[in-house]
Amino acid sequence: MAGYFSNHSQSRFLANSNTNSQTTTATTAQATAATNTPGAARPRVPSSKHFSTFVSTSSGDEKVQGKDKSTGNGTSNGTASVHPLRNTWVFWFRQQRAPGNKITNYEEGIKKISAFSSVESFWSLWTHVHPPSSLLPTTDYLLFHSGVRRPVWEDPLNLSGGKWIIRLRKGVADRLWEDLILAVIGDQFDGVVDSAEAAGSHTDANTEGVPPGEWPEICGCTISVRQNEDIISLWNRHDSNAKSKEKIKETIRRVLNLPPSTIMEYKSNNDSMQDKSSFRVNPSDRTPLS
Repeated sequence: MAGYFSNHSQSRFLANSNTNSQTTTATTAQATAATNTPGAARPRVPSSKHFSTFVSTSSGDEKVQGKDKSTGNGTSNGTASVHPLRNTWVFWFRQQRAPGNKITNYEEGIKKISAFSSVESFWSLWTHVHPPSSLLPTTDYLLFHSGVRRPVWEDPLNLSGGKWIIRLRKGVADRLWEDLILAVIGDQFDGVVDSAEAAGSHTDANTEGVPPGEWPEICGCTISVRQNEDIISLWNRHDSNAKSKEKIKETIRRVLNLPPSTIMEYKSNNDSMQDKSSFRVNPSDRTPLS
């Protein structure tokens, strides 16, 4: 298992655009953990069976949400019941860079693919997902809850937070990425902040622009396919809460079944904005799981 992880030091969160990739895929929720209702969990589609049917980027949100609403909560008229997720999640794609078409603004290349809010819409979308192993460098998948308007450091819900980073050697990211998505959307990180911590420390540095509502501590997750490594990261809302960050790290280890020697790195979004890099981390900030 230790051989999964990369020691490569590539750092800058570059993203590129590929004109041949105008349409791509969407990722969704965890069936088994999203609901305890019998019959809610459908067998997880193995990564090896993912196929390359494209999901149109046009009106993706409306199509998925419309499907969720139309099925309702009952089984009358032969309609299968819907098992809602606690949050609505949005899948984004950062396009590859076409030769001679360098994108200097990271946000320019981010494409919103689709939103989903039920176990059923998860599985209907997940069968259309290209696994990371089929993507060319440089490509990013981004999955964030609907409160995050844009999956960037400066978004009001991301601004005071940061991310845990795990670097992987090439060829092993498919299963770990799938497991991370299932854990995030299936509420496996719910216990990382208790009520006392939330009351005492959960104040955003900048509340302007933060949408109303109760948002989870986990904002989302990403995978970045690079030339010599793949990088997965888990974003959280509050960089200042040390206990919460530690619980998140331990939960990552548990849900991904990582060995204790796994090197994880944490970087605040404020630091990312300062050095304009998501993944450049000082060696002193690299902490092994213990």
